[in-house]
Amino acid sequence: MTDSTPTSPALTELLKDAPTNWGKWGDDDEVGSLNYLGPEQVLAAVRLVSAGKVFTLQRLIGDPKGDPVWPGRTPAVRTQVLDESDWDEGGKGASFPGGLHYADDKIDAYLQGSTQYDALGHLWYDGKIWNGYDARTTVGGLEKASVLPIAERGIVGRAVLLDMARFRGKETLDKGETFTHEDLQECAAAQGAQIQKRDILVIRTNFLQQFHEQGDAFYEGFNEPGLVYSPELVQWFQDMEIPNLVTDTIANEVTFDPNNGVALVLHSALMRNLGVTLTEIADLEKLAADCAEDKRYEFLYVAAPLKVSKAAGTPVNPVVIK
Repeated sequence: MTDSTPTSPALTELLKDAPTNWGKWGDDDEVGSLNYLGPEQVLAAVRLVSAGKVFTLQRLIGDPKGDPVWPGRTPAVRTQVLDESDWDEGGKGASFPGGLHYADDKIDAYLQGSTQYDALGHLWYDGKIWNGYDARTTVGGLEKASVLPIAERGIVGRAVLLDMARFRGKETLDKGETFTHEDLQECAAAQGAQIQKRDILVIRTNFLQQFHEQGDAFYEGFNEPGLVYSPELVQWFQDMEIPNLVTDTIANEVTFDPNNGVALVLHSALMRNLGVTLTEIADLEKLAADCAEDKRYEFLYVAAPLKVSKAAGTPVNPVVIK
């Protein structure tokens, strides 16, 4: 008796004809498609600001309802180190001239356990990370294509919100629900917006609302909604010179491709091959509500991930200004 279970193709086979930007910005490049965001794009994005409204996109760390993280990771733990009780009799509070007291605390957290930027070297296949660097450069920390060059550079550009949940008339997208680049274009048109070359794409699914409603049951049969791989979608990202994909899900794309069974295909096709920077676990609810109200879905987007040496990703609190 033979096993009739279909075998998922290897990424080397699935993406053998996929476009690549390796070498496009030189053999030493570590920021990939962020190179598309130059002074011209920054100035054009600044000109979108008219109302002076500001939105921050980081999800709360230490949310009483819980912090959504990738399965296998643990949420951040904040520990109070010092507070007023440490100056009670027998406490450990230090004595300072003038009688100063203070609070101190720390967190133990995955660097990708909150709203965060992936390093371009965060994920790979066939022994090569972004730009053809050897995957052995990740041993003990990323010597190449870590998040540090992205953090030192910063991300500023024109962004467009694509509210896929509202577009499909849903409170949240469903587990494993997919959409394509053509769906993104239809969503933009329905919103009266336009996706332009070198735009930062900000996609709302509101899927993480289900985490806050379901708790641990959220992880049963874990399969997030999101973009689904096709050669045409990857070519569209290449042709549109998309620098940055921002979503409110944990991993930017449908977790398991329904067409081939492969996990996180677009992390490989977009990030590893094209150098598209991925931003995950963004909180888009206030921004989306405002966009639905004023019908303005294009805005200035600014982000600066934390500078951590050799890191595969770091937290970020992106800022949108309308």
